[in-house]
Amino acid sequence: MIKQLLLASILLLSSCVYTIDIQQGNILEQKDIDKLRPELTKNQVAFVLGNSVISDSFSDDKWIYLFTYKSEVKSKNKVQKLILYFEKDKLISAEGDFNIPKDLQTSKDL
Repeated sequence: MIKQLLLASILLLSSCVYTIDIQQGNILEQKDIDKLRPELTKNQVAFVLGNSVISDSFSDDKWIYLFTYKSEVKSKNKVQKLILYFEKDKLISAEGDFNIPKDLQTSKDL
């Protein structure tokens, strides 16, 4: 009887596994995206948004901001992306999962 009770309690406790939510990348808010304007320098953009986590190894004129959130308990996954394009150290356009200011939208975003 004691062995069965011990076995049942081990099985019950082993099924209670705690998992944490995982957040990775740049946490961006729409209010910060709204501050972006054409002709901002790379330093000004970094001041507003922070440095991007992902860098394009082929071009320093493309910055990629990526945020992922994974919750095992709630079965909820979220991915947000923002890509900024520069020319001669000045911001020229942006695209991604945010409301991009009209003067930074590329022709495919319109």
